Amino acid sequence: MDVMGDKATLFESGRFVQPPGEEPTRDDLSDMGDAAEEVRLGLAAQSGDAEAASVLGSLLLRRGDLDGAEPQLRAATAAGDRAAANNLGVLLHQRGYPEEAAGWWRVAAVAGSAAAAHALGRYHRERGDEPAAEYWLRQSAEQDHVLGAYALADLLEHRGDVGAEHWMRAAAERGHREAAYRLARALDHRAGHEDADRPGSGAPGRRAGAGRSGLAGAAGGATGQDGRDGRTDETGGDNAVAEAEQWYRQAAARGHRRAALHLGAILEKRGELKEAGRWYLTSAKDGEARAACALGFLLRDAGDAESAAVWWLRAAQEGDGNAANALGALHAERGETQTAERWYRAALDAGDDNGAYNLGLLCAEQARTAQAEQWYRRAAYAGHREAANALAILLLQGGDATGAEPWFSKAAEAGSVDAAFNLGILYAGRGEETMALRWYERAAAAGHTEAALQVGIARLREGDEQEAERHLRCAAGAGSAEGAYRLATLLDARRPPEPAHELGEIVHEKTECEEWYERAATQGHRRAQVRVGMLAAARGDVVEAARWYRAAAEAGSRNGAFNLGLLLAREGSEPEAAVWWTRAADAGHGRAALRLALVYARRGELAEGQRWADRAVALGPAEVAERAGRLRDALREELSA
Repeated sequence: MDVMGDKATLFESGRFVQPPGEEPTRDDLSDMGDAAEEVRLGLAAQSGDAEAASVLGSLLLRRGDLDGAEPQLRAATAAGDRAAANNLGVLLHQRGYPEEAAGWWRVAAVAGSAAAAHALGRYHRERGDEPAAEYWLRQSAEQDHVLGAYALADLLEHRGDVGAEHWMRAAAERGHREAAYRLARALDHRAGHEDADRPGSGAPGRRAGAGRSGLAGAAGGATGQDGRDGRTDETGGDNAVAEAEQWYRQAAARGHRRAALHLGAILEKRGELKEAGRWYLTSAKDGEARAACALGFLLRDAGDAESAAVWWLRAAQEGDGNAANALGALHAERGETQTAERWYRAALDAGDDNGAYNLGLLCAEQARTAQAEQWYRRAAYAGHREAANALAILLLQGGDATGAEPWFSKAAEAGSVDAAFNLGILYAGRGEETMALRWYERAAAAGHTEAALQVGIARLREGDEQEAERHLRCAAGAGSAEGAYRLATLLDARRPPEPAHELGEIVHEKTECEEWYERAATQGHRRAQVRVGMLAAARGDVVEAARWYRAAAEAGSRNGAFNLGLLLAREGSEPEAAVWWTRAADAGHGRAALRLALVYARRGELAEGQRWADRAVALGPAEVAERAGRLRDALREELSA
């Protein structure tokens, strides 16, 4: 409760003679001044000075001398001093007489004491009498009493009253650090930010690592996940965010450790890592485990894993599950699986379901399938959506598609993008294209690259080029080589027709479709590499064409090998061309087989020529088979002549 008693200006302390040879220290002078003032006030109180008695009682109350303070405060209260009445209430409350204390607070509050009105309001709230509490707290707040304004805001917020923010703001503007923090939190919620005060959450959202193998978000081969799953502000509350930052900063500057944590998160998200680190450090030193955890991630990202581990250890020892998971992931990356497992278990003991999920990942990586399934199930039953997805993948890999489907559905309904995509794969494998497309579309809408590609392909089959292009652009823009290639072919098909030639001889400007072909080609897409080579040849750039044909051919493209052979033959390197045609023909390329038949026929190696002609007839297509058949017949006649 508030102690009042500073309304009177204290006189200067008297002077005392010091023993010879002794100079008083500054602390000694202060103590002697206080003692002298106390003596002066005592004498004044004995002579009937109520104000002196009030101030003396306040001084003794602050010191903790309740026995000495009580008679002074009672004497001043009897003389009508409202500050003494308030302080007498404080004293009686400390002695364990709340009802009597409330009586004196009422006396002081009626006389206009804002501090007494605040104390009386709190008294009534503790007893569940909210109407009386609101009345007295409002009396205090309207007199600009900062604690009264904060207590009133807290009461109104508890009731869901829209007036709470006004009084919370009033208290914050007068320097109340908790009010500033809570005001910032309210503004954050308005902007759609995650509540980082929720147990097990962190600031900002981040993962230590999640491996993939096979289906999206596979059940093995990962180092672990720390569970810091944050969300970005998509509500457009920029003003609220900016104001929230100001209040966080004010509260943090006054030593509020959680405000320092949130301020650090805001700065980190904005890329101001140095200042973010300072606030995380301030908060962590004050004992905020989540700040220590966040500081660890900042240090890890800066390449200082050893310092990161120090802060994670500190946070984990204080019960932070995120930090324990991060330590587990760090040790898993180093191959220290036993230590990793110990920290994952510590995270689980701290109530973090990511610990069970990470244990599942660790067991799956070690081919301990039964244990992996056990841990995935534990996390999945606790609502961990990625664990549900991983469990479904594990069951599917074991041949239990029936058991996998419900877990995919549960994970997808909980928001797992990977699970939605995996459901699409599951339905597509059954031939249920409509259901597959529905889940692909859901995953694509959430930004899943491969899902966007599948939707684009499906829309192309349906003839909806506009929707197909939109999804293919999403997939290609997100880095899908197949998406870039298919987008390029779609755009290429819209270009005016040009005279066809295997090597290309038309000189033209580079188009958008060519740019997408090149993007796919640089990502190793073989058909795109062949197409880029053809477009380069059309511009007359033989060197560039040969480079792309060779890249495709060496990656196993029979068309790349065939075209490279054509280019080499045109440049006079027929022996090397024959090598690439042989590779293409062995891979099933009919035109390459026909070219080889012609080469060997010109060399006079008729039997070899006939063999390749037979191969060309078998491989086709029809036009090639017809030409190869005539060549084969001619060679046969010549051989039998």
